[in-house]
Amino acid sequence: MVMNLFIGVSLLLAMLAFLLLRKSAKPARARPASSPLPAAQHAPVITKPVREPDATAVPVVLPPALAAFRFVLEDELNDAYKQAMVAKLRHISKPAPSLHQFVSEYFMTWATTKELTDLVVSNPLLTAKVLATVNSPFYGLQMPVHSMGQAITFLGFNTVRTIGLRYIMSDTVKSGSIELTGVFDTIWTASAIACELCLKLAQKLKLPDQGVLATHMVLSFIGQLASCSLMPEQISSATANHGLLGRSESEQAQLGLASAEIGGLLMREWGLPEVIIDDVRDIDHVLVTPVQAMDTQRGTRMALCYLCARLGERLAQGSLSNLAQFDLTDEQDMDLFCLRSYLQTPALARLAEHLYSSDVLAAVARMQESIPGRM
Repeated sequence: MVMNLFIGVSLLLAMLAFLLLRKSAKPARARPASSPLPAAQHAPVITKPVREPDATAVPVVLPPALAAFRFVLEDELNDAYKQAMVAKLRHISKPAPSLHQFVSEYFMTWATTKELTDLVVSNPLLTAKVLATVNSPFYGLQMPVHSMGQAITFLGFNTVRTIGLRYIMSDTVKSGSIELTGVFDTIWTASAIACELCLKLAQKLKLPDQGVLATHMVLSFIGQLASCSLMPEQISSATANHGLLGRSESEQAQLGLASAEIGGLLMREWGLPEVIIDDVRDIDHVLVTPVQAMDTQRGTRMALCYLCARLGERLAQGSLSNLAQFDLTDEQDMDLFCLRSYLQTPALARLAEHLYSSDVLAAVARMQESIPGRM
């Protein structure tokens, strides 16, 4: 009888252990395919490594204006619509072959002064434009320069390279009408200011690959120019001075995609490397992507480019008359909401201090004074 009792208890314990193991191994219930998340809860797709979730982090609650917006990604379009969009973009001529040299990993990272000089002077028209820009009031040189070597000595390798890259782009993406000429000029001016700010701040923050960041800055404005050329002129003119949120909403309503995605389509059509396309496209995604959702190192770079792009636009448009008056803490500015979460990271902790430093303020003031029509 004792033996029977022992066997019965053993069987009972075995059954209990089996049931416990089965319960712990039960897979989590998947969300039905027919029940997608509401639009306001969608987050932009990050094409590079994302940060692992931090269980102790406080979730970022987006303001209603941001929560109601979501970037439509090109992968969400059906093939017919995407092909039609690419066909429309083909009215923009392909850039000069030297573009691929300017944006190559080697040239952005290791090229020498001689290699840059040789590349620019191989195109006499490009050489003339670069030297004319270098000698303009925008850069405030004390004496005129007459050679590419002098230009690089006084302004720096990355500044001269981005000037050359901007001219290649401006010769490619042109305004198709007199009405949009002023809009395009403002966007290119915004690009120039953003590049200079990005280089100066990256140097102060001691960020690596500063030439890569400047390249991303130039290319990040291509989608905006392309979008302007595709939309009705009245709408392009009316929305050109809007903030990124309002402009992106208008672009998606008119074209199905915002300018960041349209720029990605265009750059892919030009055969640029995917890694460049992904980085350039994701700069604008900082608008709705808190720092917790992005890899730390990459987030630092995207946030700096994002801030410089928004400042370049406002300074070029005249909506910001003085950089010293810019308020990073303005809670009413939806374009800055997610950006502020990046400024808490160690790499960007001194960004505000550097942004308002005397040499940066003086450089920006000089740039503004050189804009046509400004006093």
